Amino acid sequence: MSLVRVVVNGSKGRMGKESVRAVSEDSELDLVGQTDINDNLSEIISQRKAQVVLDFTHADVVMEVAVSIIKSGARPVIGTSGLLPQQVDELQKLCRKQKIGGVIAPNFAIGAVLMMKYSQDAAKYLPNAEVIEFHHDGKLDSPSGTAIKTANLIAGVRKNITKTSSEKEIIKGSRGGDSEGVQIHSVRLPGLIAHQEVIFGGQSQTLTIRHDSMHRESFMPGVCLACKKVMDLKELVYGLETLL
Repeated sequence: MSLVRVVVNGSKGRMGKESVRAVSEDSELDLVGQTDINDNLSEIISQRKAQVVLDFTHADVVMEVAVSIIKSGARPVIGTSGLLPQQVDELQKLCRKQKIGGVIAPNFAIGAVLMMKYSQDAAKYLPNAEVIEFHHDGKLDSPSGTAIKTANLIAGVRKNITKTSSEKEIIKGSRGGDSEGVQIHSVRLPGLIAHQEVIFGGQSQTLTIRHDSMHRESFMPGVCLACKKVMDLKELVYGLETLL
């Protein structure tokens, strides 16, 4: 069986460096390139005959990078957060036009995918929920893509939400951000990596579902899985759970 030829874009970043190591050690993947800022990604994709480009760059450039990957004929595996729903739609259309698959994953940790799934299930029975996500102080965007996706999943299934009749924020923003009626709170502190808890409230009870990534290596099994599975896709999918 031929190896999947992978370029890691954003290879000098923390997630990029970890991905380079993981791809290099995977017996089914072939690391054919490492790119970062100021590199000509399209040219390297062509020169190295890359089949997959794994992207961990920045929210400000991820859309431009994703378009470049797809137009170059490689399959994008996007771990960079910050893509808006309409941008995802645009990339899906572009993949269909190019007749290639792709993956956008808010979180590559298997445990985080399960946390989102369990939260979606719990929301059917305990519809009142809030999301608290914790990340390192170097993460520039908030809330995280994982938190937004979790809120979307909860909002899609819940009914009969109990609303506080009169709510007043003494300090603006203290109740967090609202995503489809689900409050999201973002914490940014040194010492953290990536963590999220979803708290559900019911009559005289609460339920907390939490996931913690203590090291970036926790994302690597999902990263390598996506680089392999994307070769069988005919469209761009959103979320690692679509590959499990």
